[in-house]
Amino acid sequence: MSDRRFLATNGRVARSELQGIVEADLFTDGKVYSLAASAWLRESPLGQADRQLIFGDRFVELERERSWSFGYSSKDGYVGYVGAAFLDRTFRPTHKVTVRSTYARADPNARASLVQDLHLNSEVRVTERCGAWCRIASRDRLYIPAAQLAEIESRDGDVVGWARVMLGTPYVWAGNSGFGIDCSGLVQAAFHAAGLECPPDSDLQEAMPGERLLASDTLNAGDLVFWNGHVAIASGNGTLIHANSHHMSVVEEPVATALARIASTDTGQVTSRLRPTCVKRRRLGPRRKQATRRRG
Repeated sequence: MSDRRFLATNGRVARSELQGIVEADLFTDGKVYSLAASAWLRESPLGQADRQLIFGDRFVELERERSWSFGYSSKDGYVGYVGAAFLDRTFRPTHKVTVRSTYARADPNARASLVQDLHLNSEVRVTERCGAWCRIASRDRLYIPAAQLAEIESRDGDVVGWARVMLGTPYVWAGNSGFGIDCSGLVQAAFHAAGLECPPDSDLQEAMPGERLLASDTLNAGDLVFWNGHVAIASGNGTLIHANSHHMSVVEEPVATALARIASTDTGQVTSRLRPTCVKRRRLGPRRKQATRRRG
């Protein structure tokens, strides 16, 4: 295991499962937190953003130093640093957000103060139903429209439909929210909303199990098209959906148009086409046990 993105160690501390594989002063199972707001997962404190975590995502903290927490995202294992101020006590989610973006409010009415942004796939714990509103577990007393939530285990497999929910979202490198998303973030968000497993980056998505397609094969809705560092979702009838820096947003456009334009850039030609073997997303509850072991 040498991929920095998933190697949960910084030299001082490491995930328990890495004992005997890496050198570290301390091996630990860590402590699980829930994100209280959207936050960037960075390769180092104040370093480049690798991915974005959103409200309700779980983060396993292996070490806290001053205002930074080192650990990994529970949903895909991505390792990095996140601002400790964004972490809150964990909760077992009951529902997930089903719209591109919304706001939790201070009171259960449409004119109440906007307190917290939530996005597609944000996980929440509903503690009380108040008519058309749901109160959710959080640092503050927050309410969200019940119509914008679905039960956490709901899945429909409609990757294309969920990708269309994100149409018009601004293109933001490493983004995973309705305020900004990148190509691989869009694919992961659409798969997760559909209740399906999906890794976070395009090279990993290209390696997912499935049927490898030829250039002459007809693309079906839900097939993935890959370039060097880019990915799109075939949406059927000769179109595809992708977050891209040409439009600086998530768009649906003809496959032929996208292929010709991208081929004329440094990105170049399509590298592969994949009909993924869809796997139901596994739901992992928060760990209740915390243990540490030092290297002997």
